Amino acid sequence: MLAALGFSTIGLFLVLTMTRRLSVLVALVLLPVMAALAGGFAGRLGDMILEGLTTVAPTGIMIAFAYLFFSLMVDAGLFDPLIRGILRFGRRDPLRICMGTAVLTMCVALDGDGASTFLITVSALLPVYRRLGMRPLVLSGIICLGAGVMNMIPWGGPTVRAAAALKLDTSEVFLPVLPAMGCGIAWVLIASYLIGRRERNRLGRLGAPPATDAGSVDAAGGVPAEPPAAPAEADGGPAQPSPATSTAGDGPGAALAVAGHPRTWLTVFNLVLTLTLLVALVFQVMPLEVLFVIGFAVALLVNHPRWEDQQALLDRHGKNVVLVTTMIFAAGVLTGVLTETKMIDEMAQSLVSVIPPSLGGHLPGIVAVTGMPLSLALTPDAYYFGVLPVLSETAGGFGTGRAEIARAAVLGQMTTGFPLSPLTASTFILVGMTGVQLGEHQRFIFGWAFGTTIVMTVAALLTGAIGL
Repeated sequence: MLAALGFSTIGLFLVLTMTRRLSVLVALVLLPVMAALAGGFAGRLGDMILEGLTTVAPTGIMIAFAYLFFSLMVDAGLFDPLIRGILRFGRRDPLRICMGTAVLTMCVALDGDGASTFLITVSALLPVYRRLGMRPLVLSGIICLGAGVMNMIPWGGPTVRAAAALKLDTSEVFLPVLPAMGCGIAWVLIASYLIGRRERNRLGRLGAPPATDAGSVDAAGGVPAEPPAAPAEADGGPAQPSPATSTAGDGPGAALAVAGHPRTWLTVFNLVLTLTLLVALVFQVMPLEVLFVIGFAVALLVNHPRWEDQQALLDRHGKNVVLVTTMIFAAGVLTGVLTETKMIDEMAQSLVSVIPPSLGGHLPGIVAVTGMPLSLALTPDAYYFGVLPVLSETAGGFGTGRAEIARAAVLGQMTTGFPLSPLTASTFILVGMTGVQLGEHQRFIFGWAFGTTIVMTVAALLTGAIGL
């Protein structure tokens, strides 16, 4: 009963949001409430929702202040050299820009944190995409691919969870799948090339100038002073404004065209502050939300000492902060209800129970292929601490080791799948900052992301990391 109710809730959520029948915010709140009432949990509904909101509160706080911090840095011109470098490499060619996006994302994702990866890469690259008239959907999709494959690193959440759940050393899980991960990285670059070529052709059909030569970047190596206006979306969606005409509420990078060149000492200060913050994040000197609260306050005071300027910055980016953080708290309602009603636990057990004994010897391959789609239905904790131990015990009866099952899981479950899942808060950072709809994002990139899992699974089979 509870498992069916849980699967129905998740399935209905995906259908309604992907077909644009309901906004993600409304679906995240009302569907779990209706499921709880249908399951007879009306008396505990308030406590369950409050527990979910409490769980995501630190993430919501971190997202709000991290968004403001990186927005301030973009406005201050900190990322201008990076943008100019990408434009030099890309030469205003969408194909090369897409390739650069993938490389940058995979480099930034080495910190193992999806939220910070999305905050940094979107803040740096969204102005570039807007200048060239490229769709933000392409940006969110390629970032999804790069961050997904890199989430397999030993200090990433899935690998750590898999090792902890099955009492393994992380090296037992990660090192054998390193060649498969390399193939996954190669696939991400190929996919980015193909997506970029398609975006180049789209812009060509819409009459955008085909500036693919070095002359499209000014003589000083800077960003072109006269960016082309963004064409209308190919799928009928709203056109993205170029920075030259964007309003104050357009998000990070909106003020890039008028930011000017900050004083050298201020640029140095911002760079040192940002690097210090990132190092502190990696070494977990303080909780992430505390670091961003302090970092933003310091950055705001130094960059905008006047009260009027501080208020102007908050007014400029406040709308986007509200949009992103409300989505995080709405997701807390869904996870709170699914967790506190034990629907997640029942869903995990029911998934294991449907595996016939005849397929027991093929469990590693099954786990690898199904892990990515299951990221849309199960939280990482539910899967790795609920489903994976049962799968491991089942596979053990057929002579399959625990490490093999763990390796199979990390090939897709909350690695390639996490930037599409409505059950991870960082997904809403990605779609919120780029301004795309979650369902649209899922439809656009799901096949490419699943392709990453398939490529890595084949490589893992060929290298012996898992057996079939």
